[in-house]
Amino acid sequence: MTPPPTPLPEVNFSDHGDIRYLHLGTEWVQGSMRLDDPFSIHLEYVQRMMAWLLFVDPATVARRHAMQLGLGAAALTKFCHRKLRMKTTAIELNPQVIAACRLWFKLPRDDSRLSVVLGDAAEVAAHEHWRGSVDALQVDLYDHEAAAPVLDSQEFYADCRRLLTEDGCMTVNLFGRSSSYERSLDRICAVFGRDAVWAFRPTREGNTIVIALRTPQQPARGELLARAAVVFARWDLPAHKWLRVLKSVE
Repeated sequence: MTPPPTPLPEVNFSDHGDIRYLHLGTEWVQGSMRLDDPFSIHLEYVQRMMAWLLFVDPATVARRHAMQLGLGAAALTKFCHRKLRMKTTAIELNPQVIAACRLWFKLPRDDSRLSVVLGDAAEVAAHEHWRGSVDALQVDLYDHEAAAPVLDSQEFYADCRRLLTEDGCMTVNLFGRSSSYERSLDRICAVFGRDAVWAFRPTREGNTIVIALRTPQQPARGELLARAAVVFARWDLPAHKWLRVLKSVE
């Protein structure tokens, strides 16, 4: 007999001054939005999920495809779609999260460049449909307790790598009381190779963003500084600060 599916958590939000926070039935923050600037990225770790921009020619960004595994408060999805003008696909398991993002977090309706898909991230990553078509894959998958990544196996990261184009990049949020950063990093490195993996220092809240490149790159410091300047000037992301806390794990 098939066991009944695990019930999905309820979705709610709270406002603190100018900031709106998304919750999944607990006090843990699943995402946020500035009410007076809803298409910017508020949280520091979510901004760092955009650090793949350091590894591509800025002139090519609008021609690329971004995919988010886990919608959260839709900050990444909105930024890629509205600010970067990219083709953007978001995968979210909980229909209440999609509804909440559209009601409370200014997520636009689907259009020719935006597709929000109700589905399981593991199944999507393993499926052939998007294989080799994603330039920027952003993985932020946590349950309502935010205890550890929901998907964190070597097999899952191998599926993620297969989604990427040749110069594609995966960014992953590693956070949680019962998670092991080193174990997760080892799994990512086993799939991508240590020479293709970069990592930030943890934020004050404990989020560590890891970047894994489909094809290894070791750009010169001057090239990274030049790209950071463009990212800051064009999209108002603190890319110059990223370079102080981002290093290759090789």
